[in-house]
Amino acid sequence: MLIYVNGSFVEASEAKISPYDHGYLYGLGVFETFRIYNGHPFLFDDHYERLMTALSSLHIAWEMTKDDVKSILKELIVRNHLQNAYVRLNVSAGSGEIGLQTEIYEEPSIIVFIKPLQAPGDVVEKEGVILRQIRNTPEGEFRLKSHHYLNNILGKREIGNTTAKEGIFLTKEGYVAEGIVSNLFFVKNDILYTPSLQTGILNGITRAFILAAAEMLELEVREGLFLKEELLSADEVFVTNSIQEIVPLRCIGEVHFPGKEGFVTNQLIRVYETYRERLWGRNELLRGDG
Repeated sequence: MLIYVNGSFVEASEAKISPYDHGYLYGLGVFETFRIYNGHPFLFDDHYERLMTALSSLHIAWEMTKDDVKSILKELIVRNHLQNAYVRLNVSAGSGEIGLQTEIYEEPSIIVFIKPLQAPGDVVEKEGVILRQIRNTPEGEFRLKSHHYLNNILGKREIGNTTAKEGIFLTKEGYVAEGIVSNLFFVKNDILYTPSLQTGILNGITRAFILAAAEMLELEVREGLFLKEELLSADEVFVTNSIQEIVPLRCIGEVHFPGKEGFVTNQLIRVYETYRERLWGRNELLRGDG
């Protein structure tokens, strides 16, 4: 599989970065993961804008435009003979002396990973698990999709190496936060609930899409601080991320939910599928196109 590394397309097994890269030494780097459907990256503008915001907060100067990145993606899918793919767009600080640096990083390292994915199929349900491991607080003003992933790894170790479960973090105060690799939503009395960004969760791209879709469907939405008991009393629960899309939860522990049969969950899945199939983005949805 060919990937892109700092201006070159290379076999993944031959890719190299400097041991002095501060992404490696100090975890100073961020990434975006998204899907390519039929040769087109979905919600790409939103991912690009979030990446740029994160890089700015880390004082990493990066000058690639959206068109630059799209050209790389096009080359990767052509060279690797792909139509549907997983992409990780990774930007780290780049090389520097050993020691903490306060100056702007002018020469970041860019890697674009890609691998094949099956075309979307039937909706898959999962089991939710309330984790003992609490969600850590962001290291800065807001949570970045950064290289600092130990908290997520500890959560994943708790549920084991399975794709049938998603762990759910609580904050140290006991509020529902997010999944190990997902944002969390639940429905009660036809009202859509999701934890506030104040809990320190990632402002997920698919999360934002769902909030826009809910507005389009004229669903009442409440973002806030919710206890585990409120989650467990829900009528429907689902989680979201850019790769797995919308994943209904059929249960959390001994508490069962309708999963993919949930009425509101199904409404949102249909909206997502419509925009995915036509490759429209969140901005078009907000404008009401289609």
